[in-house]
Amino acid sequence: MTKKVLISVLTIWVAVFLALSMSKTHASPRANAVVSVAKDDIGGVVTSARGPEAGVWVIAETTDLPTKYAKIVVTDDQGRYLVPELPKADYKVWVRGYGLIDSKPVRTAPGKTVDLEAIIAPDTKAAAEYFPSNYWYALLQMPPKSDFPGTGPSGNGISPNVKDQAEWIDNAKVNSCEACHQLGDKATREIPASLGHFDSSAAAWARRISSAQAGVEMSTFLARWNGRDPALAMYADWTDRIKAGEYPKEAPPRPQGIERNVVITEWDWGTPKEYFHDLMGTDRRNPTVNANGLLYGVHEEANDLLTWLDPVHNTTGEIPIPVTEGTPYAAQQDMNEPSPYWGDEKIWTSRANAHSDEMDSKGRLWFTDVTKPRDNPAYCKQGSTNLSASLYPLDQSSRSVAVYDPETKKFTLATTCFSTHHLMFTEDGTNTLWFSGGGDVVGWFNTKVFDETHDSEKAQGWTTMVVDTNGNGKRDAYVEPGQPLDPTKDTRVRAGLYEASPSPVDNTIWGISSAFPGSIVHIILGSNPPATTLTEVYQPPYKNPKAPIQGYGPRGGDIDRNGVMWMGLTSGHFASFDRRKCKGPLNGPTALGQQCPEGWTLYPLPGPKFKGTDVASDSSYYAWVDQFDTLGLGKNVPIAFGNGSDSFMALLPDTGKFVTLRVPYPMGFYAKNADGRIDDPKAGWKGKGLWTSYDTRALTHVEGGKGTKSKVVKFQLRPDPLAK
Repeated sequence: MTKKVLISVLTIWVAVFLALSMSKTHASPRANAVVSVAKDDIGGVVTSARGPEAGVWVIAETTDLPTKYAKIVVTDDQGRYLVPELPKADYKVWVRGYGLIDSKPVRTAPGKTVDLEAIIAPDTKAAAEYFPSNYWYALLQMPPKSDFPGTGPSGNGISPNVKDQAEWIDNAKVNSCEACHQLGDKATREIPASLGHFDSSAAAWARRISSAQAGVEMSTFLARWNGRDPALAMYADWTDRIKAGEYPKEAPPRPQGIERNVVITEWDWGTPKEYFHDLMGTDRRNPTVNANGLLYGVHEEANDLLTWLDPVHNTTGEIPIPVTEGTPYAAQQDMNEPSPYWGDEKIWTSRANAHSDEMDSKGRLWFTDVTKPRDNPAYCKQGSTNLSASLYPLDQSSRSVAVYDPETKKFTLATTCFSTHHLMFTEDGTNTLWFSGGGDVVGWFNTKVFDETHDSEKAQGWTTMVVDTNGNGKRDAYVEPGQPLDPTKDTRVRAGLYEASPSPVDNTIWGISSAFPGSIVHIILGSNPPATTLTEVYQPPYKNPKAPIQGYGPRGGDIDRNGVMWMGLTSGHFASFDRRKCKGPLNGPTALGQQCPEGWTLYPLPGPKFKGTDVASDSSYYAWVDQFDTLGLGKNVPIAFGNGSDSFMALLPDTGKFVTLRVPYPMGFYAKNADGRIDDPKAGWKGKGLWTSYDTRALTHVEGGKGTKSKVVKFQLRPDPLAK
């Protein structure tokens, strides 16, 4: 080969090499974005004018199945997506993501590769329409700290009983209005035109909260603030500013890392007039019970039906709950003002008022339910030989307990002397249920004894809550709440538990009282309950100089396998309390709340803060601990419910970091409980999942408006965003 020919060949080789290098550097976004699609998958690539769109949701939805069905996934860093294991049907598929507006739905079917075009929002205001409600609620301007204590009707209108801003914020969040629905969604940040014309926005808000069957309750909540007019003015100012064009400038982060591995499945259930409180599909002590079986939900005040979902066949149905003759309506039937959505129609008609449910090892569903008139049987009252009644008689109660057996399809009603609310099984082999909702007492019901005897009296017991303030280690005669301490006696406390959780470590009972600033109550049964039962009370570190972070306002919580309690706080934290960390005495005259600040750990919730405060605007109605790794983040992972952020927020205890799993569609996801189930231990991520539902009392506020139904929601985490 001549020198000239050699130079020519080398020149060609260099040109080819540079061309190949340039082609790799400037390759089309789709060049390496190949997605393998099986016959029951839909997959492809999402791109916009900017190129691949990472961390956006792809939603596949169909109405071809017996109930409306949707599956949602997140794109990877190359914009690729895979919606796996879809039932055979025709689907519409579209893209939703922060910084975007919804793309035009594409009609397709499983087995297809569908590349989708994302649409960049024309401006930041249009993008904000897709933000979770807490981003809008953060625009609320709380009264400044200088307004507290209130100066009363002749001053700023806030009662002197409201000592500081924290108590006001507690009322503005989940311990008041947000206990029932989001604030900040489109339905609440705007005044419905159907309400009519008003001279002021404050007057419009006064009319709004008087609406429909919840009007009395909403008005009562506002009055409880001890500052009705300032509260109305606060909300009026908020909606006025939004109407004038104000919107949240801080955008939520798109899903990152493991958050992109989520697969969310949704099924419609119930009717647009119903709202759910609980969903249950397994025994929380053994999540393999009822594998692939039906999931059940109850409606609280809405109606007297037990709703079920079959997630294998995508079918739903409802079973009538027996109602005791003469039982009154649970919801208000006289309305002050018509609903802006339903007019004068009374959509809540329950008498049984079923509230919460738990499944036992046999797959039976136990739930709190009105089974009798309010007046109690004689064995509950003064003069009874029943030990619990002799120590603390009870004349009246509301809800009791019932059980539904799917095998026989029969309900059995029981009677409790105490009122019931939430319930949970112990792990001591007795199959005993513990209940919140008893006011001055906390009660238990031994289901094993009831199965053997069908005798409600023999199966139950209850105790009032007595703190060992004289410090002698045993329960003695006590002074009543509010009375001065007596060094020779103990002290009864009025806690009013919102939930009760038996510890898997020692079967002591932990509960939460939300009366400001809130507290955790620890009930130690002793050798002969209730005669030997003592109570410990632990408040969050509120105005405690020994605590580096101050907190307040627990609502609902759960316990982990180590006996640590977890809960959200209205102070904008996810919190844990570990009694093992306590250093000082846990009884005696100082043991009434602030004796163990070192037992608390507070984690700031993600997201924006209210204007002029350091308090996160998100609310966490409940917490749930994934004791058995049903989600895929590991065992014993606590999860905060993001009731303002359309999310579950799982805290990784080793890092203190949150994994935020948002439900982007329909906007308005609001959960009150969760249940983790393992359907097939050998199937990896596909054999397990975390279940919940849309539990807002205001389904008309959810995206879609009037006619929208509650959804069952299943969360699963796969190894990567394209795993099948």
